Amino acid sequence: MLLRAIEPQAYALLRIVAGFLFLWHGTQKIFGFPPAPFEIPPAVQWVAGSIELVGGILVMVGLFTHWAAFLCSGLMAFAYWIAHGSPTNGVAGLLPILNNGELAVIYCFLFLFLSARGSGIWSVDALRSGAAVEASRTTA
Repeated sequence: MLLRAIEPQAYALLRIVAGFLFLWHGTQKIFGFPPAPFEIPPAVQWVAGSIELVGGILVMVGLFTHWAAFLCSGLMAFAYWIAHGSPTNGVAGLLPILNNGELAVIYCFLFLFLSARGSGIWSVDALRSGAAVEASRTTA
């Protein structure tokens, strides 16, 4: 496999970019930047916006990635069914390509994968675990 040697770096880039892109959904809801193209209900604005902003930052820097990504995945599953996947719309309500829910589905499964896999390299979690290992070596 040609790219197997850079798999840890590619995974770290996937985690960093996913978190970076996700946090902007939170800044849009909480701070109004960039401006949203439509009115966002206050409950969605503060609950979803907070999870997107804080979860995106935690995933991006690789801190508590298992839990942060799991929460983000759940938020996106919820968002899909609330905002896009209404069964009252018939087939259109179930097909992401027809109900504009593709981004929610992609984020849901991307964050589920990140949650299962963890932080990887280039993360605060890796630095913390490395520091713990180094500290145990110096005290032993």
